[in-house]
Amino acid sequence: MKPFKPDERRLHPRVDSTLPLKVAANGFDFSTTTQNISCLGAYCHIDKYVPPFTRVFIKLALPVANKSGGDLPVECNGVIVRTEDASDGGFNIAIFFNRIKDDQRKKITQYINRFLPQETAHLA
Repeated sequence: MKPFKPDERRLHPRVDSTLPLKVAANGFDFSTTTQNISCLGAYCHIDKYVPPFTRVFIKLALPVANKSGGDLPVECNGVIVRTEDASDGGFNIAIFFNRIKDDQRKKITQYINRFLPQETAHLA
């Protein structure tokens, strides 16, 4: 995990974090990991080309303590806003969480806040 960058200009900070992520798009399911995440979206790598503006369903697992003792699940709908060729093959995609319930967004925000300096944690 890389630390939060103080020069981050986003209203909702993003942190570099490798989290298990499942993406369902156009009848295909991809298992991958995030490269970074914010409460508004995620950036990850997949092997198959999926064009921008494709709607996706996301399942994410946050490694935080919960009542069952396992990872904290997050589910939402999103849209791919950017698809880039990766230098090592495959594609890097940016996903915007366009349909996410408040309780799901709060789970991500609480996870991210663990890595932010206290003076910026209130912005997430």
